[in-house]
Amino acid sequence: MRKGIYSVLIILLSFMWINYGQMSADEHEESGTIVYFIPVEEEVERGLVSFLDRSIQEAEENFADLIVFEIDTPGGRVDSANEIAGLLSSTQIPSAAYVTSQALSAGSYIALMADEIYMRPGSTMGASGVITGDGSAADAKAQSAWISAMVAAAERNDRDPLYARAMADDSIDMPEYGAGEGSFLTLSPQEAVEVEYAEGISENREALLETLGYDQAEIYETSPTFSENIARFVTSPVVIPILLSVASIGLIVELYSPGFGIAGIMGASSLVLFFYGHLIAGFAGYESLILLLVGLVLIILEFFIPSGILGIIGGGAILGAILLSGADMGHMALSIGISLIMAIIIAFILFKKLDTNKGIFRHLVLSDQTTTELGYVTTVNRNELVGEEGTALTYLRPSGTAIFNDERLDVVSEGSFIDRNKPIKIVKVEGSRIVVREITHID
Repeated sequence: MRKGIYSVLIILLSFMWINYGQMSADEHEESGTIVYFIPVEEEVERGLVSFLDRSIQEAEENFADLIVFEIDTPGGRVDSANEIAGLLSSTQIPSAAYVTSQALSAGSYIALMADEIYMRPGSTMGASGVITGDGSAADAKAQSAWISAMVAAAERNDRDPLYARAMADDSIDMPEYGAGEGSFLTLSPQEAVEVEYAEGISENREALLETLGYDQAEIYETSPTFSENIARFVTSPVVIPILLSVASIGLIVELYSPGFGIAGIMGASSLVLFFYGHLIAGFAGYESLILLLVGLVLIILEFFIPSGILGIIGGGAILGAILLSGADMGHMALSIGISLIMAIIIAFILFKKLDTNKGIFRHLVLSDQTTTELGYVTTVNRNELVGEEGTALTYLRPSGTAIFNDERLDVVSEGSFIDRNKPIKIVKVEGSRIVVREITHID
């Protein structure tokens, strides 16, 4: 009996040992290093922030050992760059910036926030001056804040802040690097390594991973989703005014068109794209959507309960929803102004050629006319009565009733009083006004 028990225990222990060894092997395989490659491409804006936030969270959930930000951007919005810098500084995963083509303006700031910087041959980094939407230099306050942010990013990883300052301040003269007074510093890969702003130059990913000691790591690469791509496109400062103009023009044209056609579909689609993109990007909240729905309902009610007030309030609600959905209130107001001007011009052109038999206006504009041809007359002009003689049935003071050929008529004297039963004569007919005169007999 005991021998049988010992045999069973030996078999169980052997099975547990084998499984433990297998589990250890699996755990060892699963504990291999993981590197995430996250692209930082095109313009730096709020849509990119949303994408990077999701990508960094994914890397953290998968316990990545390193995040490589592949940077190729001409720059973009300062506020978005600050948000991205916050994402980089908040993650506990080591990071490296790999400049594949250009890291200019806000792109250089993002690169400086990484723990290490590597550059591909032929790439550039720098030229980080702050400019406004119209291409002019920002005010002194904005420039000072940006220069301070660039300096702090350089100091964060023990880089000489002078070069970061020269990237953002064109008053610093560095002719040895091609940055004379009045121009911003831009570093080549060799220059970046020389001033210790880049740890090295790597031809490609494989060379970079070998340099970093992750050549055996498991590689993951994130890319924007379809929704994120829409958000990045829709939230572009160039696209916003175009989108709002198409929406306003499309809806205005639809009012003058029979049924619901291409113009209405384009207008409605542009409006939906605008709010969808800004919602995905994190600009628009539920308060904006509620305001939009309230505005649309009020405008629809205006067609059934004409008052003017509902339409004005509804239009104001939609404009408010658009304003609240934007990252920059000033730029959003400018975009709305452009779209309203375009809508007014189109509405004026269409109104000049308004056909009330088409479009929604066929329900609002009375097209029937009370013409004589259709049997509508205001008064009967009875000129044939002139010269007729009759008798006053009532006193004419000066108006009253008289009878002519057995027909009672309302008449008026020329001004004098005429007694009842006096003979009278019609001397004039003016529409419904019949003027009479008393007949006096002279013997």
